[in-house]
Amino acid sequence: MIVVGAGAIGLASGWRLAQRGLRVTVLERDEPGAGTSRAAAGMIAPIAEAYIGEQELSELTMRSAAAYPDFVAELTDASGEDPGYVRNGTLLVARDRDEAEALEREQAMRASMGLTVSRLRPGEARSLEPALAPTLRLALDVPDDHAIDPRKLVAALAVAFERARGELVPRAEVSSLVVEDGAVRGAALADSVLYADHVVVAAGVWSDAIGGLPADARVPLRPVKGQIMRLHDPAGPGLLNRVVRMGHGYVVPRGDGRYVIGGTIEERGYDRTVTAGGAFELLRDAIELVPGVSEFVIDELMAGLRPGTPDNAPIIGAGALRGLHWATGHYRNGILLAPVTAELVVASVLGQPESGAFSPGRFTGVRA
Repeated sequence: MIVVGAGAIGLASGWRLAQRGLRVTVLERDEPGAGTSRAAAGMIAPIAEAYIGEQELSELTMRSAAAYPDFVAELTDASGEDPGYVRNGTLLVARDRDEAEALEREQAMRASMGLTVSRLRPGEARSLEPALAPTLRLALDVPDDHAIDPRKLVAALAVAFERARGELVPRAEVSSLVVEDGAVRGAALADSVLYADHVVVAAGVWSDAIGGLPADARVPLRPVKGQIMRLHDPAGPGLLNRVVRMGHGYVVPRGDGRYVIGGTIEERGYDRTVTAGGAFELLRDAIELVPGVSEFVIDELMAGLRPGTPDNAPIIGAGALRGLHWATGHYRNGILLAPVTAELVVASVLGQPESGAFSPGRFTGVRA
């Protein structure tokens, strides 16, 4: 079988399928993890990301987050690599009265959903994270939201997949899927065709650019740009232990003196340019809440494209043609949802799909 895409989703799915004894080839248009996974911050944050009206998505993210500790332990054992999993929790913080009132509403909303969030006065928050600015107005403590280094995660998944006898092929762009008699039979590359009984499309925002499928078998995706920066503290680790989130922004410590600051949300098509305004916005918000960030050294500025869907929920499971499976549209939750997506892909390929809100059928007419 074939998996198209070697980001966190594609490699996790390929690894789980190979563990079931299937012969799996993962095809990647670039290098493994070079797309959205490379630009991701890696927050395992189902509670911070929870929103009213997204109950089913919240349940899926909570399920995946609960699977992460065992997933990471198994992956570490299988690959011999450290995936960079950090379990220090998250603080949601407010800089002014308006943001504090918004946090109060967010606490009430999460409490109504049965999620564990604690309200902290400014002094209590700074006792946990002394680097926070004295002007802090309010914070919410989310101890069960963690983080992982997506680049280390992808590297570990690639090793584990190949050790499970999977074949990983970089620089192999799929131009189209091979469709015969109402079924997907393989994938066409620039100079060859690979045949398979099942094809899993896990190419992120590029999934809908693959040719060969009839219009009513495709799924709708849109790119959502996110600018992000990577920095390090010359003084070493310790300025922050927890992830700090402010509005849509965040500061993610890697635990070794490296940090990630992100991330903008821009509906700009396939534009991946890094802008001065984007960088300023990220640094302004981060420094206002964590003044010590101003001493960090900038290592990298980049922009990634998140794969969004019309309802901002992922598309996972069997498609409209026999042998076609989707694992895309994860928007801001690709790294978080990698373990559970891999489980659902395996179930789909083995003919045991779970019914639910994330079936491609909600867009293609296939019964969920």
